[in-house]
Amino acid sequence: MSKPRVLIVDDILVNRMLLSDIASSIGCECSTAKNGKEAYDMIIESDFDMVLMDIEMPVMNGLETTSAIRKIEGRKSQIPVIALTAHDPADFFSEFSACGFNELITKPYLITKIQKLVNDFCK
Repeated sequence: MSKPRVLIVDDILVNRMLLSDIASSIGCECSTAKNGKEAYDMIIESDFDMVLMDIEMPVMNGLETTSAIRKIEGRKSQIPVIALTAHDPADFFSEFSACGFNELITKPYLITKIQKLVNDFCK
């Protein structure tokens, strides 16, 4: 079985590095994007098993990007997208769901939570 391909999208380099280290340590192949526009273009060009998407980013934020992904024709529109946020999820869950996020995780990131998401979504 091949390694799950995970796209990590965050405008902060340290967050991209941390998430890449966590995902790599549990056997994922990682690519990164620094904003939603870059991520959207990468999804059009390549295949990923899951996207870890920050919400607040310049150029194209996570809500806009996930909404755009859900409008892509074909199976790429169904890629699991996990929201990354420092906000209380109860305050934003309905908005995240309406944009098409599959799940959300809050900072600080726990390796066990990321492992569970990979197991659940990257079969």
